[in-house]
Amino acid sequence: MRMFLDILLVITSVLLVLLVLLHRAKGGGLSSLFGGGVQASLSGSTVVEKNLDRITVFVGLIWVISILGIGFQIKFS
Repeated sequence: MRMFLDILLVITSVLLVLLVLLHRAKGGGLSSLFGGGVQASLSGSTVVEKNLDRITVFVGLIWVISILGIGFQIKFS
């Protein structure tokens, strides 16, 4: 189980770095390469940016859960 959590932590860490780099800053970002010109009708944010936000939050939650799992295994073993 510990090996699985370690591998999951490494994979999610790399994914989080890549996903954060894809987010658009003030001057635009790499996300504009993947359809950043499509605007949502009311919010002013792109559909791609919204989906990127959701994926980033999901991967972040998995990252936190894997850290907690490793911590509990260290504490109780």
